[in-house]
Amino acid sequence: MGGSSRPQPVGADVRIGPPIKPVGADGTVRPQERGILNMSKRIVIALGGNALGNTATEQLALVSNTAKAIVDLIAEGNEVVIAHGNGPQVGMINLGLSTAAEAGAIKADMPFPECGAMSEGYIGYHLQQAIGNELASRGMTKPVATIVTQTVVSEDDPAFQNPTKPVGAFYDKETADRIAAEKGYTMVEDAGRGYRQVVPSPKPFDIVEAESIKALFNAGHVVIAVGGGGIPVIRKDGKLYGTPAVIDKDFGSELLAELLDADVLVILTAVEKVAINFNKPDQKGLDDLTPAQAKVYMDENQFAKGSMLPKVQAAVKFAESKAGRTALITLLEKAKDGIAGKTGTRIHQ
Repeated sequence: MGGSSRPQPVGADVRIGPPIKPVGADGTVRPQERGILNMSKRIVIALGGNALGNTATEQLALVSNTAKAIVDLIAEGNEVVIAHGNGPQVGMINLGLSTAAEAGAIKADMPFPECGAMSEGYIGYHLQQAIGNELASRGMTKPVATIVTQTVVSEDDPAFQNPTKPVGAFYDKETADRIAAEKGYTMVEDAGRGYRQVVPSPKPFDIVEAESIKALFNAGHVVIAVGGGGIPVIRKDGKLYGTPAVIDKDFGSELLAELLDADVLVILTAVEKVAINFNKPDQKGLDDLTPAQAKVYMDENQFAKGSMLPKVQAAVKFAESKAGRTALITLLEKAKDGIAGKTGTRIHQ
């Protein structure tokens, strides 16, 4: 499974060179068994918050299970890149350092882009360690690496005039009003659970480290990148500048999948299938959708903003970007079956 035999894409499902052979738990090569997995796939996996945790200890335990599902796909002969969310983690880092600054323990608050970089580092560390351990337990040798990733956004994006992405802890109204007055944050009520800071969520249009990610990916490495959608940066006067915002990880993952010429974008979430009439007596799970069908449901407001809607939007964008590409939305533990066409919601032309 080394870099010398790594096949390269020349089309939607064609690879040059010998196929990557699936490896069993004992490290021996075994035949592949099912339709979509009968050929090596380039897969970008977008991990949802349910695959991580709210504290470092909790996350370290959760990613062990996450790693098993990811290595299942690698063992089938697929090439895998992992992206992930960071909403709770970046908020926790920002809050902790802000609290320390208020108490005089440190000299100043940490800027939000730097908090994002910190979250990419420690989430990446947990994931690469867990995936490496799982590979080793199966007798598989494969390098795993994290790339701290900058994602380019436009300073003219209208999202900067309308912050909507909640981050950090919940506060009562009095505390939220004080924080807003002192720091200039935008604080809003979030689903009746209290008040949270909201930051802009601009759309990404480029990934600064794309060539580095490609180089590792094409050399046969498992790569963790575009954590939390990537650190938002803007280009100005030929330079990059961090900007306080959060990129939706589904849009960041979709852009990465396009740039890597992936065959499959797997968006993992807390449900097995996308549903219409969600939480109603006539709820219906969806198996296969064309982009046009998905857009009809979006126009009907079937998918919740900030929840399922961005996942479906990202899936549609990827499916439309090139013939033969498929987006899958499902549970982490169902990813392998979903790629085999047994479950999940698949969006494709």
